[in-house]
Amino acid sequence: MLPYQAFIALRYLKSRKRHRSVSFNTVITVGGVAVGVAALLIVLAVMSGFQGDLQKKILGVSTHAVVLDTSGMLADYEGVINTIKKQDHVVSTSPFVLGQVMISYEGRAQGVYLRGISPKLESETTDIEKNMNSGSLLDLDKTEETGLPGIVLGRELADNLGVLPGDEVRVISPTGGTGPLGMIPRQKRFVVVGVFEMGMFEYDANLVLTSLKPAQQFFGMGDAVTGVEIRVDDVYLAGQVADKIHHELGPGFYTKDWIQMNRNLFAALKLEKLTMFVILTLIVLVAAFNIVSTQIMNVIEKEREIAILKAMGASNGGIMSVFMLQGFLIGLLGTVIGIILGFSMCYLLDTYQLIKLPSDIYYLSHLPAKMKLSDFVAVSVSAMIISFGATVYPAWQAARLNPVEPLRYE
Repeated sequence: MLPYQAFIALRYLKSRKRHRSVSFNTVITVGGVAVGVAALLIVLAVMSGFQGDLQKKILGVSTHAVVLDTSGMLADYEGVINTIKKQDHVVSTSPFVLGQVMISYEGRAQGVYLRGISPKLESETTDIEKNMNSGSLLDLDKTEETGLPGIVLGRELADNLGVLPGDEVRVISPTGGTGPLGMIPRQKRFVVVGVFEMGMFEYDANLVLTSLKPAQQFFGMGDAVTGVEIRVDDVYLAGQVADKIHHELGPGFYTKDWIQMNRNLFAALKLEKLTMFVILTLIVLVAAFNIVSTQIMNVIEKEREIAILKAMGASNGGIMSVFMLQGFLIGLLGTVIGIILGFSMCYLLDTYQLIKLPSDIYYLSHLPAKMKLSDFVAVSVSAMIISFGATVYPAWQAARLNPVEPLRYE
């Protein structure tokens, strides 16, 4: 059986015929809460979708963690790989060489990063092989016809230089030998065997790949490498795995996980998402002011009923409970409707790709939406707290009502 406060609160959601505007205001207030909740959920889902897509692309090129030597060159990398493979959650490893160079073709040149890789191991450690527009990473070792080492370029870089597979490019390093006139840049010819497209300008325009041996020879590293890439079975355990590997290898080595390597970017995205949450919560606050005004009008309309309840023995706390419960029900109904609207819009955005984007500008073909349970819980709880808080003053006013005045002329 419902307590009398709940029964009366449900009755008060409806108004008498001569005060239809009050019930209409209640509908408007519920709609305001619903719109605020839905807008907040949609924006958070879109931002989570952008962040997830960005994370996927970053991890497609940059592996989950790397092991580096403090000297800048890792000599016994095979021993390091054996130690890494003994750790839990490690899926694959791949040695790499990395250095800054300039690549030129027919008078056009651009500064890039040259990464030397083991093609087979790289295919197991990163997703570059899955994003090849032409050729394959395995083709880096199949250049017997030309006698030149193979090289793979990003699509943006290939377009900027006007390079096609089969063309020869020149790679120049600013560090080289010393001649009679000073420093002589080191340079080497490569043949283009493939083009990849990761969907991020930084990688597609600034990264080139070649086999490990030619890169070692070009940078004069002998049999040493720059470091070892690590892929784990859970990207969010990469930091723990990296710390454990660092502990096992001891001094002289250091590790970095993908969050550390992209700390500034993900910190900016997190801050932006928090800022949008705070800003869009103001929409719910506006709806809360509607709850205040609607409840005040309800109190004015129900003065006679409140006086009768007090005359029958209802306490001030009981009267407050009636109006606070009424406001709570308004907030609950608006929140539930907002969740349904938000979920439906996010589902439609992601499933049917309703909002198209120019992929050559944003590298996304549509507006992504990734729904998270934590976002739904945070938005729902925030909306309910704000809605419930908005009922305190009107309920307090109702509790302070003097029952004598409304009943004097009855």
